[in-house]
Amino acid sequence: LALLFKAGMSSSSSSVLEMEIFQYIDVHQSDFIEDLKEWVAVESDSVQPDLRKEVIRMMALAADRLAALGATVNLVNLGSHQLPDGQDLPLPPVILGELGKDPQNPTVCFYGHVDVQPAKKEDGWKTDPYTLTEINGNLYGRGATDNKGPVLAWINAVETFRALKLAMPVNFKFVIEGMEEAGSVGLEKLLEEEKQCFFSDVDYIVISDNLWLSNKKPALTYGSRGNVCFFVEVECGGKDLHSGTFGGIIHEPLTDLIALLDSLVDPTGHIQIPGIYDSVAALTEEERKLYESIEFDLEEHKNNSGVKKFLYGTKEEILLHLWRYPSLSIHGIEGAFHEPGIKTVIPAKVIGKFSIRQVPHMDLSVVKQQVVEHLEGVFSKRNSPNRLKVSVPLGAKPWLADVNDPLYEAARRAIKTVFGEDPDFIRDGSTIPVARMFQTITQKSVMMFPIGAADDGEHSQKEKISRHNYIEGTKVFAAFFLEISKLHQHLHETSNTETNN
Repeated sequence: LALLFKAGMSSSSSSVLEMEIFQYIDVHQSDFIEDLKEWVAVESDSVQPDLRKEVIRMMALAADRLAALGATVNLVNLGSHQLPDGQDLPLPPVILGELGKDPQNPTVCFYGHVDVQPAKKEDGWKTDPYTLTEINGNLYGRGATDNKGPVLAWINAVETFRALKLAMPVNFKFVIEGMEEAGSVGLEKLLEEEKQCFFSDVDYIVISDNLWLSNKKPALTYGSRGNVCFFVEVECGGKDLHSGTFGGIIHEPLTDLIALLDSLVDPTGHIQIPGIYDSVAALTEEERKLYESIEFDLEEHKNNSGVKKFLYGTKEEILLHLWRYPSLSIHGIEGAFHEPGIKTVIPAKVIGKFSIRQVPHMDLSVVKQQVVEHLEGVFSKRNSPNRLKVSVPLGAKPWLADVNDPLYEAARRAIKTVFGEDPDFIRDGSTIPVARMFQTITQKSVMMFPIGAADDGEHSQKEKISRHNYIEGTKVFAAFFLEISKLHQHLHETSNTETNN
């Protein structure tokens, strides 16, 4: 009875605490929006070399903001990198921040980035991309949702506890970078170096750098597909030839290449490479159930894409083939004539480019081998004297987390408290290298915790985060701190009891 009373007290006192926290956030929302306006005004575009100094300025701003919270901030110098033209360019530093060292509390590490994709008004923006502009409750600006808004929402949530002089429910660590949009250059090496040091006492890692699947319903992301890219090159000689002089008497490289590309995937989207599906994890009943309640508008997705028909007709089939089954896409042919009009040329060398989105349990090296063997088999049947070469310029592994992990349970409870409903548990059909990177290197629990809606238009000419999502997102992070603290203590008490028994 005493335990029940104590549990009841703690939940009611935490709801009073949450109300106090949420009220503070509501009252200070215009301050939080001003902060976002100040961050969006910095053209921290990591893609264009001439704006690198702005990225470095943005890192300093973010470091100052963390220091103002009382955090210990280390701006780690990553040196420089070489551009294709041979120029050396300084890399922006990575922020490693720390706030709180209470051994009773769990330590949560938050990852985000403050660099952005390129943006110019003349690209088709209705407003200046670097001036945060509110229209009908939406905050438009480059970086608003990707990723300055979510980074600030997390900082705002931490700041709320400090402003109210509340005990911090968790210890915080921050990893904030300025090269995500340019491939996170230097981050992986830094994580490896800090594995035994900065990350040694981290319990959980939270990444908020993606979007919900719906415009209205919150989501938690627990997986993403990987991607392996292939070049298949066919060459007959050292120079292009004229089809009047040589057409009909030689094995043409482009004809060989088209036969090779055509052999990869059938009209139903099924990959025709033998063995490619062998290691794909079987769909469990528990996992299938996750798909039933997901809010996903098939027609809206179709309209957004501009296509008339999908390969599958149901929500479940569409999402399964987007998230947990591999796909193969052909992207282009280098060396073929592609200008307007006709040119009667036989290209001497052509390179076909395609990629396979892999899913958990598919082994990158096995996939490479299967593809090479398949293409060589198809090519040998053509009896062509041309040279075939298959190469892999790029490969990124898939990522998968356990939805029953305390991290996901804490986030689910926080979402229920703030938004009044359970979130969708979703995967991402594209690749999120940073989630896999953190999980592989640190061996800690990793969760993707988005606060942006599906229509936020990251990378587009109308990028925005709604005022509602930014402010409620701040609340949901604050509620999450309380929930992960409670769950973590409970887990430790349970494991201590079991040990003693």
